[in-house]
Amino acid sequence: MTRPELANLAHLRRARDLIDRDYARPLDVPTMAARALISAAHFSRQFKAAYGETPYNYLMTRPIERAMALLRAGASVTDACMEVGSTSLGSFSSRFTEIVGMTPSAYRAREHHAVKAIPPCIARSTPGPHANRAGLKKPLPSPNFS
Repeated sequence: MTRPELANLAHLRRARDLIDRDYARPLDVPTMAARALISAAHFSRQFKAAYGETPYNYLMTRPIERAMALLRAGASVTDACMEVGSTSLGSFSSRFTEIVGMTPSAYRAREHHAVKAIPPCIARSTPGPHANRAGLKKPLPSPNFS
């Protein structure tokens, strides 16, 4: 990679870190682009090229990933919905099902013992539920560590 390409990735990472940290706040593409020090239109194209999805889609997966962690920890669907800042249980459930491939209640009812065995550094490096958007409309497989 060239030096300008590396600099561009560093700027995109700053914007992605903003999304990861402040997903519950109102964020828009111009705000994210400003963090990356590039125009909004160029930012959207560059972000998608670097991370495989639009900034908006990336932003929309953060609350769902947080809700997944809450549901694995035993929170009720309603509590998880409210905790991630959603005001509509129906919209939250629809979005959750679209991204994860199963309802929040079904996800909560699943066994999640194997997830506890995954070191946090590995869990952060694996693709999140947004991978389901690639046309996979079936539930995410449970890891098998046996």
